[in-house]
Amino acid sequence: MEKVIEMKGITKVFPGTIANDNVNFELLSSETHVLLGENGAGKTTLMNILYGLYQQEKGDIYVKGQLVKITNPNEAIKLGIGMVHQHFMLVHNFTVAENIVLGTEPKKGISIDMKTAVENVRKLSEKYGFAIDPHAVIEDISVGQQQKVEILKALYRGADILILDEPTAVLTPQEIEELGKIIHNLKKEGKSVILITHKLKEVMSMSDRVTIIRRGKVTGTVKTKETNIDELAELMVGRKVNLVVDKKEASIKGDVLTIEDLCANDHRGIEAVKGLSLTVRGGEILGIAGVDGNGQSEFLEVLTGLRKPTKGKVLLNGKDIYGKSPREIIDSGVGHIPEDRHKRGLILKYSLFENSILGIHRNKPFSKGIVMDYKAIKEHCDKLIKEFDVRTPNNEVFASALSGGNQQKLIAAREISKDPELLIAAQPTRGLDVGAIEYIHGRLVDERDKGKAVLLVSLELDEVLSLSDRIAVMYDGNVVAVLDREDANEQKLGVLMAGGSLSDVKEGAGSDEQ
Repeated sequence: MEKVIEMKGITKVFPGTIANDNVNFELLSSETHVLLGENGAGKTTLMNILYGLYQQEKGDIYVKGQLVKITNPNEAIKLGIGMVHQHFMLVHNFTVAENIVLGTEPKKGISIDMKTAVENVRKLSEKYGFAIDPHAVIEDISVGQQQKVEILKALYRGADILILDEPTAVLTPQEIEELGKIIHNLKKEGKSVILITHKLKEVMSMSDRVTIIRRGKVTGTVKTKETNIDELAELMVGRKVNLVVDKKEASIKGDVLTIEDLCANDHRGIEAVKGLSLTVRGGEILGIAGVDGNGQSEFLEVLTGLRKPTKGKVLLNGKDIYGKSPREIIDSGVGHIPEDRHKRGLILKYSLFENSILGIHRNKPFSKGIVMDYKAIKEHCDKLIKEFDVRTPNNEVFASALSGGNQQKLIAAREISKDPELLIAAQPTRGLDVGAIEYIHGRLVDERDKGKAVLLVSLELDEVLSLSDRIAVMYDGNVVAVLDREDANEQKLGVLMAGGSLSDVKEGAGSDEQ
């Protein structure tokens, strides 16, 4: 098969770290090739070089056999290379069609011909089997739909080679399945796809070959058909990884969080949480399962003081925290690993040591009245970096300089170090590699074993099933069922998540091979 991309001896150095060390990578025509590696291994850096966002110190790039120098994304696009970034680059108050044609708008005289643009977008989306409305406004569509817009944007500009960076990090199980079909359709049309990921199930189902990168170096390229999940995990992390959560029987204490008849509106003023009641007990992990957009985000925002409820009751160890400010809620003993690490978890232009004390920066030993004790703050940060294996040259780099997974580890470290009575973990392993997932899962179980209450909200059904002691299913702003873990399986949860009831589940579906 024809090689469409060859990267030879690519080396990229950032201050204090070698991101890519003499890396070789090749992509064949009509193949899906996965770049697999831990957080901070250098996968995204390598693809940013191919897309012209970075320039390598050493090494050559060949596109369809021709030696090329790609100094910016426009040159990459001219060579037929498109990239969909982990954090989408869309204008939120523009329509789908406006985003796709942005910068290459069809003209009628001197004005933009939106009618032609909409027609072009419709034809393109039908060709690849995307069910998407060109007139829809970006902020009103789901994350999965936004990702399709990004893919269409690249295809509209003539991309034959598509780089997808962590494409499944924010998708529901159904959207992941759809993405698999889209990739299959792209290959049928002769396109080549590079996936950056560390989700091993998707690697196995979506790829033809896998190149593994560890700490900036390629450790091997394997054909997907000739490998398995355990072998890939070991190649990626450099050791055997326990993919099953190891936890003992829960030792349940009293009620820590009690919620009764809670209601709240979304940003449009429409009711998103509709009379929700729930109890989380000390010594248990209560998992919340549900398709994205069923009120989970608004529910968590109410619990953490980021959104005002309209009615209801919220008690933490008997103390009323209904409608209180984020600061009062933190001081009451709530830790929060937020679902959006950039918007809610970190201040990206602050150093790691500054980020490591957010929310507790007024407390001793970090604050002495109005003066900050930077020695104590840096010591605290170094302890977290070491304990949670945050890969960074030092504690002074900006949070924006870390890979997504290492940003997530820092947030988890900060929230767990607060020793909260209730730890709210929303998508705690989003964008993490198997080694980091294993570690974060272990820490959540440790909190539960210390008698703390853990509220886990995750779109990963595997994660909910493997960590939870009880599982609450959210649908249309309410909890429709709470199941003990031994009574739950993927099929039952899937039916409930889609708005069905337990009586809709086929008889004999209670067993679970998890």
